[in-house]
Amino acid sequence: MLRYFIADIHLNESEPEILAYFERFLQQLPDHCELYILGDLFDYWIGDDAITDLHISIANQIKSLTRRGIRTFFMVGNRDFLLGKNYAKLSGMTLLPDIHIITHQHKRLMIMHGDLLCTDDKGYQRLRRILHCGLLQKLFGFLPVWVRNKIAARMRERSQRSNANKSLQIMDVNQKTVDEIMLHYQADILIHGHTHRPAHIQSLLEAKNVERFVLGAWHDKADYVVADDTIIMLKLR
Repeated sequence: MLRYFIADIHLNESEPEILAYFERFLQQLPDHCELYILGDLFDYWIGDDAITDLHISIANQIKSLTRRGIRTFFMVGNRDFLLGKNYAKLSGMTLLPDIHIITHQHKRLMIMHGDLLCTDDKGYQRLRRILHCGLLQKLFGFLPVWVRNKIAARMRERSQRSNANKSLQIMDVNQKTVDEIMLHYQADILIHGHTHRPAHIQSLLEAKNVERFVLGAWHDKADYVVADDTIIMLKLR
């Protein structure tokens, strides 16, 4: 089974170049493969009831993959964590949990968005726990769309200001956390995004060779990981 992995596309109306690259990427996928979107497909998401023409267009493009025998899987990121079952159904995507294991070529391949690995950023982890509270999300969904848009815009601004004052080390993954979670799930390979630092890292973990692939953000270069007999990282541009 040929599998493709992408993350951190951050689709939005103000960056038509990324929209064009994403459309081209979908068109170039081979028939009968699998596509895994590891979060932050959109720059932000305020609810399945607030979709725009852009969201409908992207849903139609992803849905059209099913006619070519392509299955699409999606897990939420830190920007689009409110994306739910209704939009997934509209897009023909299968929702995945925050951590998912795939058996690939007799190896355990673990996929994540990646934010759970950034445990040095304690402020973000506290905020994440609050934002993922089911009751809070339900109450947020009762607010008018224009109010939710304002809240989302304010939160993005605050996040950008906060990140500007954080060290690169704090916003990167914690290696101990990576090792612990790979050991817990007995993973041979980990693929994730979130940090926007594309890399392929090979290491020894308790006498076992393991690999970690980090997907970059499409603001910089449209990269992806493809898994067949081997697993490699490629760039679309």
